[in-house]
Order: sequence, then structure tokens, then C-alpha cells
Amino acid sequence: MHRKVVENYFSILQDLLIAKQIPVFTKRAKRRVIAHSKFYFFDAGVYQALCPKGPLDSLEEIDGATIETLILQEIFAINDYYDYGYKIYFWRTRDGHEVDIVLYGERGLIAIEVKRGNRLRSDAFCGLKTFLNEYPTAQIYMLYNGNKIQWESAIQILPIENFLKNLAIILNKKIK
Repeated sequence: MHRKVVENYFSILQDLLIAKQIPVFTKRAKRRVIAHSKFYFFDAGVYQALCPKGPLDSLEEIDGATIETLILQEIFAINDYYDYGYKIYFWRTRDGHEVDIVLYGERGLIAIEVKRGNRLRSDAFCGLKTFLNEYPTAQIYMLYNGNKIQWESAIQILPIENFLKNLAIILNKKIK
């Protein structure tokens, strides 16, 4: 299938409000970042239902993408409802460092990484630490399924449930 045909299919899904494409955050990038947008269904349940499930598809990968989609849905809803004005991106360098969600607007810059597990390995912080080196004024969050609020240098580690309960407050903070 030709690339333009596929792009048109994605465009139709967006026009029907079935999907969103999240662009790459490139503001003042010092590192080379990838150029392609990330695709999300409008609803985590729709993603879960349509996601291929076979012997090569791990439950961890499917659940991780589902949770990331859920967090993104909530961010879109709160951002639009309160008119916070954030533009929503993701960030991935060519050498593989990634941040799942980046919010950018007059209120500041927020980077969010979402992990499915209830324990975090040290390598889980690589993308956020790289982002923080590029953008030292950013507010940085690591979300996980654990139950402790912690800090790893300038990275605030929050249980997903805690983040969702406080999302409007978190997005309303003005970063200096």
C-alpha cells in the first residue's frame, strides 16, 4: 500500500474522531528527534478491543499501551475542559530515548513517562533524564502502578491513580 493511501486512512480516522496523531516535540531540540507522529485511538477500551492478540503479542505491551492511552485521554479532557492551552506531543530521539507525553504551553513544559509495572528499574528513567538535560526547566513525572510517591533527582514518581486524581491541579501549575 502506498504511503499516501495510508496517510489518508489515518486522516479519515482523525476526522471521524476515532483516533489522534500526536506530533513529535521539537522545540529547540539539541538532539536529532524522529519525524513521525504517534497514533492513538480516542479510547483505551477501543484500543484494547482492536489490538491484535497472538503468540507474539505480550500482555505487558498491550496493557502498557492501554494505560498510556488512558492517561492521554484524561490529559486531553482536562486540558480542553479547563482551557489550559497545552499542546500535546511525545518525544523520541533517533538513539531511542523517549518520553510518552510532553505538554507545552504558556503554563510551561511537562514531560510524562507511563510505566505499567508496580516497580521501576533504573533504566526506566533514561528517557526522562535525557529530556531533563535538554529542557532543565521542565516538570518531570514518572507514573507507575505502585503506591508510593517518590523522587528520583528532579523526577517526581507518582502512582497512576494519584496522578489522575490530581491532574487538574498538576496541569494548572505555572512553571517559572
